This record gives sequence, structure tokens and C-alpha cells, in this order.
Amino acid sequence: MAHPQEQLIRSPSVRHPSTAEEAWRLKRELGAGAVFVAGGTLLRTQWEAGLVPYPAHLIDLAGVAEMTGVGPPDTAGSGWRIGALTSLAECRSHPGLAAASPLVKEAARVIAAPAVRNLATIGGNVLSRTGDMATALLALDAQLIWLDFAGTLAEPLSAWLDREREGSGGAPGLLTAILLPARDGITVNSKTRRYCAFHKVGRREAFIPPVVNVALDVAFDEGGVVADIRIAAGGGTMIPARLTAAEALMRGRTADAALLSALHAAVQEEYAPKPDPLVDEAFRRMTAANLVAAALWEAGRDARASEEGGESCC
Repeated sequence: MAHPQEQLIRSPSVRHPSTAEEAWRLKRELGAGAVFVAGGTLLRTQWEAGLVPYPAHLIDLAGVAEMTGVGPPDTAGSGWRIGALTSLAECRSHPGLAAASPLVKEAARVIAAPAVRNLATIGGNVLSRTGDMATALLALDAQLIWLDFAGTLAEPLSAWLDREREGSGGAPGLLTAILLPARDGITVNSKTRRYCAFHKVGRREAFIPPVVNVALDVAFDEGGVVADIRIAAGGGTMIPARLTAAEALMRGRTADAALLSALHAAVQEEYAPKPDPLVDEAFRRMTAANLVAAALWEAGRDARASEEGGESCC
């Protein structure tokens, strides 16, 4: 491999497609030597560190308007569509998205610094696999919209992450958007209380990759029973995963002290971090369990204290 500085001297050709189809066609024509680029915040650090070779061709997605913006996915207006090129800053500040899916706002808030969030895109953060946004979106049952040889394909984020975990993944096409489906599986009414939380622990307070991150989305019925719950966790080089055994333990039960203690043990058992030379596995398991149990305790406390009812957020 050539030295990174030598590679930087050889400027790549830059293509500027105006549609997603044109971008994908260019990728097919140029092959492995071409790389899609949008914010470029992660790619730049990888190139400068010599972790990946500098590409021969860049396909600049900045002019592809259909891959931007936040709004309803269709005329029915159920759920949300987030263009893959939407900046993390917009994910954090969009009022409708923040009200409907505050987990996205919370995850965007703790990623990097404001200047980076103005450039970095939600699509790029998800495709990094180990960023904070994938953990939050996993707890929201998000879907990825790919453009590939066969056209447009919707794939659950969880399915793509499973394939990545098994080593049989890779982006099957151009990621054009992320869909947040309307919440289903429970009847949401004036007595339903819904809470969410996103917590991240790193080696310093801010502007740092996560050592552990957790996302929680939970709904209580009018009796204070957990009607539905989604827990996701990641951090380090671990690909985020749903903690389905911990979810099953809580569903249909009241979050009292005994159950939260059992939840703490279940998270420690199910959470499976990758080896880290600086932070041992036991610490990360304990941290994940502490974050999840504390978040659910706070949610249960707030649900019991609520006199008005209705949905609440992070």
C-alpha cells in the first residue's frame, strides 16, 4: 500500500450524480475503485490514518436531492422517512422527528461535536455499524431502503446487522433512506405512557466513540405494566444487537425492585461486547446492565407519578 501522503497527492476523479439511480449506475461502471461520499467525516479519518486506501474515484452524493430530508414516508403519513444524506444536526433539530422519535434526537446529540454533526449524515453513521445511531434505530425497528440491481428494497436494520455480524453482509446497494415505522403491537391511548432513553459511556465525556451505548423504548399500560419494550445495546467494535431475552423478561410485568434486579442480571448475561484492549468485558457488561436497569427504573417511576397520562418521551 502506498503511503497515505502519496495517495493524497494523487487526486481521485470526482463524479457528481443528480439522482440515486445515476449514482448507483456510476458505482456499477467504476467498480471497487469507486466510493460513495457525502459528509466524508469518517472516510477522511480512515484515509488519513491509512486504514483504507484512497479511492481512484469519488461519487459525490451531495446533489442527490431525493436522499435528503425528513418527512412522512407516503401519503398515509404513517411513520417517518429520513433521507440517508440528512445531517446528524438536522436529525437533532427537526421538531416533528424529535417529537415522534426522540431516541433519534438523543443519539444525534451525543455524536461528535457540532461542526462534525453539520457534515456527518445519518446514513454514514449507520453504515459505520458501530456508531451510536444504529443502536437507537435498532430500538425503533428501523428499516433500510437500498437501491440495487433489482430496484428499491426495504430491509430491517436488524437483518442487515445480523448479516454483518455473521460476516456475510456489506452494503447490498446504495442506502437511500431510513424508515421509522409507526409503532405497532400495542394499543396506544390516553392512558398509555411511553418513555425512551439513550445513554452512552465513553473514555471521556464527549466527542468519543462509545465504550457502551444502550437505547430503551418502553410503553406502560394504565396499570403500570410493561406493555411493550425494545432494548438495544452496542459500543466499541460490537455490532449493536437487541437484548430480546431481557425484553421478554419485562414484557407484561410491573417494573418493581425484584424484577429490575433480574433484568440487571439478564442484561449482563445477554450483552456480548467484543474484546477491547483498554476496557475489560466484565466492566462493559456491568455498565450496560446499570444503564438499562436505571433507565427502566426512571421510566417506571415517572409512569407511576404521571397523573395526566398520555405519551411521554426521553
